Amino acid sequence: MNFSNEHSNKREGQIVWNDEKNFIKALKKGEEWAYRRLYREYAPKIGAFARSYFGTDDVDDVIQEVMLRIYKGIKKFKGDSSLSTWIYRITVNVCNTLYEKYKKKNEKTFSVENNNSEDDVEIDIPDKETDVQKEVTQEILYEKILKALEKLSEKERVLIRMRDIDGLSYSEIAEILGIPEGTVKSRLHNAREKFKKILEEEGIA
Repeated sequence: MNFSNEHSNKREGQIVWNDEKNFIKALKKGEEWAYRRLYREYAPKIGAFARSYFGTDDVDDVIQEVMLRIYKGIKKFKGDSSLSTWIYRITVNVCNTLYEKYKKKNEKTFSVENNNSEDDVEIDIPDKETDVQKEVTQEILYEKILKALEKLSEKERVLIRMRDIDGLSYSEIAEILGIPEGTVKSRLHNAREKFKKILEEEGIA
C-alpha cells in the first residue's frame, strides 16, 4: 500500500481539484464527490495494509473504521503532514488497536511481504511473470517468505511494511509511530537482521 499524493484535473460533481489543499477543503465541506474519491483511492490501500498486517482478507471492519475516523477527524486536520501520511497513521492505529483486541482473545495475527531497501539487508520477493513454471516457482517462494515473516513481531512487520514495501521515508515512519528517526533506523535494522536469519534457517536466503 503506497499512500501517495495524486493529482487530478478531472471534474467531479461541480468542482475541479488539482491539488491536495482543494481536495481537503472539499472533504471538510462534506462534498459527496470528495468522499467517493477518498474511498475509491484509499480503501484499496487501507485494505492492502490491513491484509498484510493481519494475514487475512477479512479487512472490511478495518476499512470502515479508518474511513469513519477520517470522516470524524478531517475538520480538525491542520495539514501539518500530508493527507496520505495522516491517513496512514490512522490506519496503523486502527490495526494496532484491533491487534491488541485480538491478542486478548488469543487470536493469531500475522503479516506481510517485503521488497528491498537502500541499506542494511536487502530482502527480495520476485515479481510474478507470465511464464507459468516461473510463476508457480515464485508463488511457492512467496508463500515461504510469508510464513517466515510470521515469526517476526507485529512491530517488526509494521516497520518492514512501511519502509520496504510502501517506501515511506524514515522521517515519515517516525512521525507516524511517534518515535525518533534514529529509533526507526535502529529497530528496522534489527528487524531486517532477524528476518535475514529466519530466511537462512528456512533455507530461503
